[in-house]
Amino acid sequence: MPFTPFHFGPSLVFGLPLRNHAHVPTFMVANVILDIEPFLVLVLGLWYPLHGYLHTFLVAFFVGIILGYTMFLLERFFRSFFKILLLEPKKDMSLKSFLVAGFSGTMFHVFLDSPLYGDILPFYPSVSNPLYNPALLPQIYNFCVWTGYIGTICYLCLVAFQIYQKLRKKQ
Repeated sequence: MPFTPFHFGPSLVFGLPLRNHAHVPTFMVANVILDIEPFLVLVLGLWYPLHGYLHTFLVAFFVGIILGYTMFLLERFFRSFFKILLLEPKKDMSLKSFLVAGFSGTMFHVFLDSPLYGDILPFYPSVSNPLYNPALLPQIYNFCVWTGYIGTICYLCLVAFQIYQKLRKKQ
């Protein structure tokens, strides 16, 4: 996806309802981290495919696992921030919830991008992309935009409900 923020919509819509089981901040980062590859290719003018190895299910899986473990290690530094943003439940999350969020987020990224770009080889080492279907571009973009709207509304409702509960306790 040329505009990486489009990946935040699906990550909110699918991440928020599962926030008691998968670490939402990890899932959100995992949904965008793979786009470091096209960013570096464009910025550094590399002679490398815009969507190379990171945009394969095989490598994305390992990137997701590494990201999940890294986020698990960094959790103690960011826990209070994530809880203020209501992206984590009150209880501590297990390593498994970070790993699941990491690899499912990167897999979802590859799945969303594969129909859009002919240079993506999602099933590497296979040199074909059976998911490539540029006719799906409007539907995928609309999906990402609408999930962005819905995810933002869901998040704002979550915040409003939390504020309501705190005000109700004070009475």
